[in-house]
Amino acid sequence: MLKKCVAEFIGTLVLVLFGCGVAVVSGGNLVATALAFGLVIVAMAYSIGNVSGCHINPAVSTAMLVNGKMTVREYIAYVLSQVLGAMAGALILALFTGSFSALGGNVVQSKLITAYGDVGSLFVGLVVEIVLTFAFVIAVLGVTSKTENKAVTGVVIGLALTLVHLLGINLTGTSVNPARSLGPAMLQMIGGDFAAIRQIWIFIIGPIVGAVLAALVYRVLSGEGKRA
Repeated sequence: MLKKCVAEFIGTLVLVLFGCGVAVVSGGNLVATALAFGLVIVAMAYSIGNVSGCHINPAVSTAMLVNGKMTVREYIAYVLSQVLGAMAGALILALFTGSFSALGGNVVQSKLITAYGDVGSLFVGLVVEIVLTFAFVIAVLGVTSKTENKAVTGVVIGLALTLVHLLGINLTGTSVNPARSLGPAMLQMIGGDFAAIRQIWIFIIGPIVGAVLAALVYRVLSGEGKRA
C-alpha cells in the first residue's frame, strides 16, 4: 500500500506542477494548458500505472470504489495521497514563479458569470464539472476494463482529459479532479487569494457526483451490475 500511496502522491504532484504550471506561465492558453494536463496523464500512466493504477484523481478513485475495484481503506489512502501531492505540486510551482497568488486554482470563468450572473454561474459551473467528469471517468472505466487495452490506456485517458479541458477551461478552468483544485486553492490563500477556496465546493462536489454517475452508468452498460 505504501508504494501505491507514494506513486499517487508523485503522480498528482506532477499533474499539478506541470498542468497548472503551464496554465500559469502561458497566461491560460487554451491549447497549451489542455495538452499539458493530457500529456502528464500519458507520462504518468506509463510510469506509475503498474504500481497504483495511476488514478491521481479522487474522482477516478471514487468511481473505482463504487464499482468495487478498491476497498474503503485503499480509497482513503489514495485520496489523502492525491491531496498531499497536489499541495506539494502547488508549493513547487509557487517556488518556481515566486508567487502564491496564481497557482492555477479553479474558479468559475467570466463567460459563465456574464451569461448567468454571480449566483447562477456557480450552479452552472457545478453542472459543467459534473458533465465533464462524467465524460472523462466513463472513458477511464471503459479503456481500463480490458487487459488487451493496456498498451493504449495511457494515450486514451490522456486524450480524454485533453478533450474535457478544451471545452471546460473557459467555463470553470476545468477541474474534474478535486485534489487538483484543492491543492492550489489552499496554497493561494497564503498569497491572499481566497477566490478559489470560496468556490472549492463546486470542484469537489461536481467531480465526485460526475464520477459516481459514470460508475453507475458504466455498470449498467457493461453488464457488471447484473453479474454482481
